[in-house]
Amino acid sequence: MADKINEGSMQVDVKLVRELAKMLDATNLTEIEVEDGDRKIRVARKPAAQNATYAPMAAPQPAAPAPVATAPAASAPAVAAGPAAGTIKSPMVGTCYLTPEPDAPAFVKVGDTVKPGQTLLIVEAMKVMNPITAPTAGTVQAVLVENGQPVEYDQPLIVVA
Repeated sequence: MADKINEGSMQVDVKLVRELAKMLDATNLTEIEVEDGDRKIRVARKPAAQNATYAPMAAPQPAAPAPVATAPAASAPAVAAGPAAGTIKSPMVGTCYLTPEPDAPAFVKVGDTVKPGQTLLIVEAMKVMNPITAPTAGTVQAVLVENGQPVEYDQPLIVVA
């Protein structure tokens, strides 16, 4: 097959690697990994601010914080640089959803009072919807992501104080 390269006994599917690289661009992720039996392919790139070329990384590096999408000024107060007390971060890489369904109202909005365990938003990862809940009672101070936005591990999502 012309799209495969032999390196020793392992065959690299160049077409798959290119598709994964395009997926990185489309989702603004810094790395993606797929497994097929005992074969594993990982495509990673440095954050755009450093270098937009695709290159394997020698060792895992902490991802630089993604640019934080801000809500309209009328709906959220400005958040100081750095994570504020009560900042809830993403436990995984995925897609953030602020509503349970496309036409439904948001789980929470700025100014809402929340109880411990209340769902604040959902992070979808590998077709699994993972609810992100309030660890403590408080008031929603800021929503730092937009509906449908890709998120990185440890990215600030919402502030509850």
